[in-house]
Amino acid sequence: MTVPFLDLKAPYVELKEELDAAYRRVMESGWYILGREVEAFEQEFAAYCETKHCIGVGNGLEALSLILRAMEIGPGDEVIVPANTYIATWLAVTHVGATPVPVEPVEQTYNLDPALIEQVVTPKTKAILVVHLYGQPADMDPINAVAQKHGIKVIEDCAQAHGGRYKGRRAGSLGNAAGFSFYPGKNLGAIGDGGAVTTNDAELAERIRILRNYGSRIKYHNEVVGYNSRLDELQAALLRVKLSRLDEWNERRRLVAAQYLQGLRGQGQFSLPSFPDWAEPVWHLFVVRHGQRDALHKALGEAGVGTMIHYPVPPHLQPAYAGLKFNDGDFPMSGRMAREVLSLPMGPHLTEAESSSIINAIKKVRLASWM
Repeated sequence: MTVPFLDLKAPYVELKEELDAAYRRVMESGWYILGREVEAFEQEFAAYCETKHCIGVGNGLEALSLILRAMEIGPGDEVIVPANTYIATWLAVTHVGATPVPVEPVEQTYNLDPALIEQVVTPKTKAILVVHLYGQPADMDPINAVAQKHGIKVIEDCAQAHGGRYKGRRAGSLGNAAGFSFYPGKNLGAIGDGGAVTTNDAELAERIRILRNYGSRIKYHNEVVGYNSRLDELQAALLRVKLSRLDEWNERRRLVAAQYLQGLRGQGQFSLPSFPDWAEPVWHLFVVRHGQRDALHKALGEAGVGTMIHYPVPPHLQPAYAGLKFNDGDFPMSGRMAREVLSLPMGPHLTEAESSSIINAIKKVRLASWM
Protein backbone atom coordinates (compact mmCIF):
# COMPACT_ATOMS: atom_id res chain seq x y z
CA MET A 1 0.00 0.00 0.00
CA THR A 2 1.30 3.44 -0.97
CA VAL A 3 0.59 6.11 1.65
CA PRO A 4 1.36 9.78 0.88
CA PHE A 5 2.61 11.99 3.68
CA LEU A 6 -0.45 14.24 3.40
CA ASP A 7 -3.67 14.16 1.36
CA LEU A 8 -4.97 17.71 0.97
CA LYS A 9 -7.84 16.69 -1.30
CA ALA A 10 -9.49 14.42 1.30
CA PRO A 11 -10.96 17.27 3.42
CA TYR A 12 -12.64 18.72 0.35
CA VAL A 13 -14.06 15.33 -0.64
CA GLU A 14 -15.57 14.90 2.83
CA LEU A 15 -16.99 18.43 3.03
CA LYS A 16 -17.60 19.10 -0.66
CA GLU A 17 -21.25 20.07 -0.38
CA GLU A 18 -20.70 22.45 2.55
CA LEU A 19 -17.53 23.99 1.12
CA ASP A 20 -19.14 24.51 -2.28
CA ALA A 21 -22.10 26.19 -0.61
CA ALA A 22 -19.76 28.50 1.30
CA TYR A 23 -17.94 29.37 -1.91
CA ARG A 24 -21.19 30.19 -3.69
CA ARG A 25 -22.38 32.27 -0.76
CA VAL A 26 -19.30 34.48 -0.99
CA MET A 27 -19.31 34.73 -4.77
CA GLU A 28 -22.97 35.69 -4.84
CA SER A 29 -22.52 38.30 -2.10
CA GLY A 30 -20.29 40.54 -4.21
CA TRP A 31 -18.25 41.43 -1.07
CA TYR A 32 -14.78 39.89 -0.87
CA ILE A 33 -12.69 41.83 1.70
CA LEU A 34 -13.44 42.30 5.43
CA GLY A 35 -17.12 41.48 5.25
CA ARG A 36 -19.62 39.31 7.07
CA GLU A 37 -17.74 36.03 6.62
CA VAL A 38 -14.55 37.37 8.23
CA GLU A 39 -16.55 38.94 11.04
CA ALA A 40 -18.43 35.70 11.68
CA PHE A 41 -15.28 33.59 11.57
CA GLU A 42 -13.53 35.94 13.98
CA GLN A 43 -16.38 35.59 16.46
CA GLU A 44 -16.55 31.82 16.09
CA PHE A 45 -12.80 31.25 16.32
CA ALA A 46 -12.47 33.55 19.35
CA ALA A 47 -15.18 31.54 21.08
CA TYR A 48 -13.49 28.29 20.09
CA CYS A 49 -10.14 29.47 21.49
CA GLU A 50 -11.86 30.77 24.64
CA THR A 51 -10.67 34.33 24.03
CA LYS A 52 -12.49 37.65 23.71
CA HIS A 53 -11.00 38.72 20.40
CA CYS A 54 -9.87 37.26 17.08
CA ILE A 55 -8.44 39.27 14.17
CA GLY A 56 -8.16 37.58 10.79
CA VAL A 57 -4.92 38.35 8.93
CA GLY A 58 -3.05 37.28 5.82
CA ASN A 59 -1.00 34.38 7.19
CA GLY A 60 0.65 32.98 10.29
CA LEU A 61 3.93 34.87 9.95
CA GLU A 62 2.10 38.18 9.67
CA ALA A 63 -0.04 37.25 12.68
CA LEU A 64 3.10 37.04 14.82
CA SER A 65 4.68 40.13 13.26
CA LEU A 66 1.56 42.21 13.84
CA ILE A 67 1.41 41.14 17.48
CA LEU A 68 5.00 42.26 17.97
CA ARG A 69 4.33 45.56 16.15
CA ALA A 70 1.21 46.20 18.21
CA MET A 71 3.24 45.58 21.38
CA GLU A 72 5.73 48.20 20.11
CA ILE A 73 8.59 45.70 20.06
CA GLY A 74 11.30 46.67 17.59
CA PRO A 75 14.95 47.63 17.05
CA GLY A 76 17.08 47.26 20.16
CA ASP A 77 14.64 44.80 21.76
CA GLU A 78 15.14 41.08 22.31
CA VAL A 79 12.55 38.30 22.03
CA ILE A 80 13.18 34.85 23.47
CA VAL A 81 12.37 32.12 20.94
CA PRO A 82 12.76 28.34 20.76
CA ALA A 83 15.99 27.15 19.16
CA ASN A 84 13.96 24.22 17.81
CA THR A 85 11.18 25.57 15.60
CA TYR A 86 10.21 26.49 12.05
CA ILE A 87 12.03 29.63 10.93
CA ALA A 88 8.81 31.69 10.69
CA THR A 89 8.90 32.12 14.48
CA TRP A 90 12.30 33.83 14.21
CA LEU A 91 11.37 35.75 11.06
CA ALA A 92 8.51 37.52 12.83
CA VAL A 93 11.00 38.88 15.37
CA THR A 94 13.45 39.91 12.65
CA HIS A 95 10.72 41.60 10.59
CA VAL A 96 10.04 44.09 13.39
CA GLY A 97 13.76 44.78 13.84
CA ALA A 98 14.15 42.94 17.16
CA THR A 99 16.69 40.21 17.92
CA PRO A 100 15.71 36.56 18.42
CA VAL A 101 17.34 34.96 21.49
CA PRO A 102 17.15 31.17 21.21
CA VAL A 103 16.57 28.73 24.06
CA GLU A 104 16.92 24.95 23.86
CA PRO A 105 13.94 22.56 24.06
CA VAL A 106 12.97 19.87 26.53
CA GLU A 107 14.08 16.64 24.86
CA GLN A 108 10.91 14.69 25.67
CA THR A 109 8.47 17.25 24.24
CA TYR A 110 10.57 19.25 21.70
CA ASN A 111 9.17 22.46 23.24
CA LEU A 112 10.88 25.44 24.86
CA ASP A 113 12.49 24.50 28.20
CA PRO A 114 11.07 26.83 30.90
CA ALA A 115 14.06 26.13 33.17
CA LEU A 116 16.45 27.77 30.70
CA ILE A 117 14.54 30.98 30.00
CA GLU A 118 15.53 33.15 32.94
CA GLN A 119 19.25 32.84 32.28
CA VAL A 120 18.88 34.66 28.93
CA VAL A 121 16.58 37.46 30.16
CA THR A 122 18.25 40.88 29.91
CA PRO A 123 17.02 44.48 30.25
CA LYS A 124 16.39 44.36 26.48
CA THR A 125 14.03 41.35 26.69
CA LYS A 126 10.49 42.36 25.78
CA ALA A 127 8.71 39.06 25.09
CA ILE A 128 8.85 35.28 25.08
CA LEU A 129 7.56 33.80 21.83
CA VAL A 130 6.47 30.25 22.66
CA VAL A 131 5.76 27.58 20.03
CA HIS A 132 3.38 24.67 20.64
CA LEU A 133 5.45 22.50 18.33
CA TYR A 134 3.91 19.60 16.41
CA GLY A 135 0.56 20.28 18.15
CA GLN A 136 1.74 19.69 21.73
CA PRO A 137 1.26 22.61 24.16
CA ALA A 138 4.38 24.00 25.80
CA ASP A 139 4.55 24.15 29.60
CA MET A 140 2.98 27.58 29.98
CA ASP A 141 2.64 28.10 33.74
CA PRO A 142 6.38 28.35 34.48
CA ILE A 143 6.90 30.36 31.30
CA ASN A 144 4.23 32.86 32.34
CA ALA A 145 5.74 32.98 35.83
CA VAL A 146 9.13 34.05 34.44
CA ALA A 147 7.42 36.63 32.22
CA GLN A 148 5.46 38.11 35.10
CA LYS A 149 8.56 38.27 37.28
CA HIS A 150 10.43 40.31 34.67
CA GLY A 151 7.50 42.30 33.26
CA ILE A 152 7.67 40.86 29.73
CA LYS A 153 4.99 39.68 27.32
CA VAL A 154 4.14 36.10 26.34
CA ILE A 155 3.16 35.38 22.74
CA GLU A 156 1.99 31.95 21.55
CA ASP A 157 2.87 30.61 18.11
CA CYS A 158 -0.15 28.33 17.61
CA ALA A 159 0.47 27.54 13.95
CA GLN A 160 0.46 23.80 14.73
CA ALA A 161 -1.84 23.69 17.76
CA HIS A 162 -5.42 24.50 16.70
CA GLY A 163 -7.61 23.01 19.43
CA GLY A 164 -4.82 21.86 21.74
CA ARG A 165 -5.27 22.23 25.48
CA TYR A 166 -2.91 22.94 28.36
CA LYS A 167 -4.34 21.96 31.75
CA GLY A 168 -7.81 22.22 30.23
CA ARG A 169 -7.26 25.64 28.60
CA ARG A 170 -7.14 26.17 24.86
CA ALA A 171 -3.96 27.03 23.02
CA GLY A 172 -4.35 30.63 21.95
CA SER A 173 -5.62 31.76 25.34
CA LEU A 174 -2.49 31.07 27.40
CA GLY A 175 -0.48 34.28 26.95
CA ASN A 176 -0.96 37.94 26.06
CA ALA A 177 -1.72 37.07 22.43
CA ALA A 178 -1.40 34.21 19.97
CA GLY A 179 -0.75 33.87 16.26
CA PHE A 180 -2.36 31.14 14.14
CA SER A 181 -1.64 29.96 10.60
CA PHE A 182 -4.33 28.49 8.36
CA TYR A 183 -1.89 27.13 5.77
CA PRO A 184 -3.67 24.25 3.96
CA GLY A 185 -1.82 21.46 5.81
CA LYS A 186 -2.69 22.75 9.30
CA ASN A 187 -5.26 21.12 11.58
CA LEU A 188 -7.52 24.01 10.59
CA GLY A 189 -6.39 24.74 7.06
CA ALA A 190 -7.69 27.16 4.46
CA ILE A 191 -7.71 26.55 0.70
CA GLY A 192 -4.79 28.94 0.45
CA ASP A 193 -3.07 31.18 2.98
CA GLY A 194 -4.61 32.76 6.03
CA GLY A 195 -3.93 33.56 9.66
CA ALA A 196 -5.38 35.04 12.83
CA VAL A 197 -4.51 36.63 16.15
CA THR A 198 -6.36 35.77 19.36
CA THR A 199 -6.17 37.80 22.57
CA ASN A 200 -8.13 38.93 25.61
CA ASP A 201 -6.57 42.41 25.39
CA ALA A 202 -9.09 44.76 23.77
CA GLU A 203 -6.57 47.55 23.16
CA LEU A 204 -4.07 45.19 21.55
CA ALA A 205 -6.82 43.69 19.37
CA GLU A 206 -7.84 47.13 18.14
CA ARG A 207 -4.24 48.08 17.31
CA ILE A 208 -3.86 44.91 15.25
CA ARG A 209 -7.15 45.56 13.43
CA ILE A 210 -5.83 48.98 12.45
CA LEU A 211 -2.37 47.72 11.50
CA ARG A 212 -3.71 44.91 9.27
CA ASN A 213 -5.73 47.39 7.19
CA TYR A 214 -3.21 50.04 6.10
CA GLY A 215 -3.25 51.64 9.55
CA SER A 216 -6.84 52.64 9.00
CA ARG A 217 -10.06 52.43 10.99
CA ILE A 218 -12.00 54.59 8.55
CA LYS A 219 -11.45 54.27 4.80
CA TYR A 220 -8.85 56.75 3.49
CA HIS A 221 -8.01 57.95 7.02
CA ASN A 222 -4.70 56.40 8.07
CA GLU A 223 -3.70 56.74 11.71
CA VAL A 224 -0.40 54.81 11.61
CA VAL A 225 1.92 53.22 9.06
CA GLY A 226 0.06 49.97 8.59
CA TYR A 227 0.07 46.88 6.38
CA ASN A 228 -2.17 44.98 4.03
CA SER A 229 -2.71 41.70 5.89
CA ARG A 230 -6.34 40.66 5.79
CA LEU A 231 -8.01 37.28 5.88
CA ASP A 232 -10.25 37.35 2.82
CA GLU A 233 -13.95 36.55 2.75
CA LEU A 234 -13.63 33.33 0.76
CA GLN A 235 -11.06 31.78 3.08
CA ALA A 236 -13.08 32.85 6.12
CA ALA A 237 -16.19 31.16 4.74
CA LEU A 238 -14.31 27.93 4.03
CA LEU A 239 -12.64 28.03 7.45
CA ARG A 240 -16.03 28.37 9.14
CA VAL A 241 -17.05 25.06 7.59
CA LYS A 242 -13.86 23.34 8.69
CA LEU A 243 -13.97 24.87 12.18
CA SER A 244 -17.24 23.05 12.81
CA ARG A 245 -15.35 19.76 12.26
CA LEU A 246 -12.06 20.64 13.96
CA ASP A 247 -12.67 18.81 17.24
CA GLU A 248 -13.87 15.72 15.38
CA TRP A 249 -10.85 15.78 13.08
CA ASN A 250 -8.45 16.31 15.99
CA GLU A 251 -9.96 13.27 17.69
CA ARG A 252 -9.29 11.24 14.56
CA ARG A 253 -5.67 12.39 14.73
CA ARG A 254 -5.50 11.18 18.33
CA LEU A 255 -6.72 7.76 17.24
CA VAL A 256 -4.00 7.57 14.59
CA ALA A 257 -1.40 8.66 17.16
CA ALA A 258 -2.62 6.00 19.60
CA GLN A 259 -2.31 3.36 16.90
CA TYR A 260 1.24 4.47 16.12
CA LEU A 261 2.24 4.56 19.78
CA GLN A 262 0.91 1.08 20.40
CA GLY A 263 2.18 -0.45 17.18
CA LEU A 264 5.69 1.04 17.30
CA ARG A 265 6.46 0.65 20.98
CA GLY A 266 9.62 -1.35 21.68
CA GLN A 267 11.41 -0.71 18.38
CA GLY A 268 14.92 -0.49 19.83
CA GLN A 269 16.61 2.87 19.25
CA PHE A 270 13.44 4.22 17.67
CA SER A 271 12.23 7.15 19.83
CA LEU A 272 8.49 7.84 20.01
CA PRO A 273 6.85 11.13 21.03
CA SER A 274 5.73 11.55 24.63
CA PHE A 275 3.54 14.11 26.36
CA PRO A 276 2.80 15.08 29.98
CA ASP A 277 -0.53 14.35 31.66
CA TRP A 278 -1.48 18.04 31.51
CA ALA A 279 -1.15 18.23 27.73
CA GLU A 280 -3.89 17.47 25.21
CA PRO A 281 -1.94 17.47 21.94
CA VAL A 282 -3.71 17.67 18.60
CA TRP A 283 -1.00 15.79 16.67
CA HIS A 284 -0.41 18.20 13.84
CA LEU A 285 2.64 16.04 13.23
CA PHE A 286 3.68 12.63 14.56
CA VAL A 287 7.44 12.93 14.91
CA VAL A 288 9.78 10.07 15.73
CA ARG A 289 13.56 10.07 16.15
CA HIS A 290 16.21 7.67 14.96
CA GLY A 291 20.00 7.78 14.80
CA GLN A 292 19.89 6.81 11.12
CA ARG A 293 17.02 9.09 10.18
CA ASP A 294 18.06 9.64 6.58
CA ALA A 295 18.38 5.90 5.96
CA LEU A 296 14.96 5.33 7.55
CA HIS A 297 13.46 8.14 5.45
CA LYS A 298 14.83 6.55 2.29
CA ALA A 299 13.77 3.02 3.22
CA LEU A 300 10.21 4.05 3.99
CA GLY A 301 10.01 6.00 0.75
CA GLU A 302 11.06 2.91 -1.15
CA ALA A 303 8.34 1.00 0.70
CA GLY A 304 5.71 3.52 -0.44
CA VAL A 305 5.41 5.49 2.80
CA GLY A 306 5.75 9.26 2.47
CA THR A 307 7.64 10.96 5.31
CA MET A 308 9.03 14.46 5.90
CA ILE A 309 11.65 16.10 8.09
CA HIS A 310 10.46 18.90 10.40
CA TYR A 311 13.03 20.47 10.38
CA PRO A 312 16.38 19.51 8.79
CA VAL A 313 18.20 22.80 9.55
CA PRO A 314 17.57 24.71 12.82
CA PRO A 315 17.07 28.48 12.44
CA HIS A 316 20.40 29.41 14.05
CA LEU A 317 22.26 27.53 11.28
CA GLN A 318 20.23 28.94 8.37
CA PRO A 319 22.10 31.30 6.00
CA ALA A 320 19.39 33.88 6.75
CA TYR A 321 20.78 34.16 10.28
CA ALA A 322 24.49 34.02 9.52
CA GLY A 323 24.70 37.57 10.82
CA LEU A 324 23.96 36.37 14.35
CA LYS A 325 27.19 34.34 14.16
CA PHE A 326 25.91 31.16 15.75
CA ASN A 327 27.99 28.03 15.23
CA ASP A 328 27.16 24.38 14.76
CA GLY A 329 27.03 22.98 18.28
CA ASP A 330 25.84 26.17 19.99
CA PHE A 331 22.45 24.53 20.62
CA PRO A 332 23.29 20.81 20.74
CA MET A 333 19.81 19.49 21.56
CA SER A 334 18.23 21.38 18.66
CA GLY A 335 21.04 20.22 16.40
CA ARG A 336 20.51 16.62 17.43
CA MET A 337 16.79 16.85 16.77
CA ALA A 338 17.45 18.28 13.32
CA ARG A 339 19.57 15.21 12.56
CA GLU A 340 17.14 12.64 14.00
CA VAL A 341 13.50 13.74 13.58
CA LEU A 342 11.20 12.17 11.01
CA SER A 343 7.48 12.89 10.57
CA LEU A 344 5.19 9.98 9.71
CA PRO A 345 1.93 10.45 7.78
CA MET A 346 -0.67 12.06 10.03
CA GLY A 347 -4.12 13.45 9.44
CA PRO A 348 -7.83 12.98 10.10
CA HIS A 349 -8.28 11.10 6.83
CA LEU A 350 -5.56 8.52 7.38
CA THR A 351 -7.33 5.16 7.56
CA GLU A 352 -6.65 2.39 10.05
CA ALA A 353 -5.49 0.20 7.17
CA GLU A 354 -3.02 2.87 6.07
CA SER A 355 -1.71 3.32 9.63
CA SER A 356 -1.25 -0.44 9.94
CA SER A 357 0.58 -0.50 6.62
CA ILE A 358 2.95 2.23 7.83
CA ILE A 359 3.63 0.39 11.10
CA ASN A 360 4.34 -2.85 9.24
CA ALA A 361 6.65 -1.06 6.80
CA ILE A 362 8.64 0.42 9.69
CA LYS A 363 8.95 -2.94 11.40
CA LYS A 364 10.38 -4.45 8.22
CA VAL A 365 13.13 -1.85 7.94
CA ARG A 366 16.52 -3.18 9.02
CA LEU A 367 19.11 -0.60 10.04
CA ALA A 368 22.35 -1.41 11.86
CA SER A 369 21.71 0.85 14.85
CA TRP A 370 18.14 -0.43 15.13
CA MET A 371 19.06 -4.08 15.75
